Amino acid sequence: MTRTPGSLYRVMAAAEMVTWTLLIIAMVARYGFAYEGPLFFAAGLSHGIIFLAYCITAVMVGINLRWGLGTITVAVLSAIPPWMTWPFDRWLERRDKLRGEWRLEDSGDPRDQHWIDRVVRLGLRHPIWSFVLIVVGMALAISVLLMLGPPTEWGGA
Repeated sequence: MTRTPGSLYRVMAAAEMVTWTLLIIAMVARYGFAYEGPLFFAAGLSHGIIFLAYCITAVMVGINLRWGLGTITVAVLSAIPPWMTWPFDRWLERRDKLRGEWRLEDSGDPRDQHWIDRVVRLGLRHPIWSFVLIVVGMALAISVLLMLGPPTEWGGA
């Protein structure tokens, strides 16, 4: 299912859209119909987790497929408005930016010498450790965000 960088990106872009949809449904239920059940928390948490996973995936796939900083930045930013990962996925497809294999070894290309490429290749060669590191990092990020509370309360007033 995700043997190539492009297929992994597509799965995560679709998952990000699905969790956006669930979050919007939960927000309508909560704010439109005064629903106070666990749906809002579950939808928000699942969207937060998938949002972070999508962003990590977009950066890793972008580096692996050599998208360029601008394209990687737009990929990450496309997760902010609802359902924008799909049009961006289509844009990548039309420009043939999702084609390619995982670059696990140094090909001799001078671009492979950059420290970021080395880190991505190291992570790709050791997927279990990478997964653990990413999960721990995401758990820390989500814990901090949960402690901060909803963004509407970040103003401190």
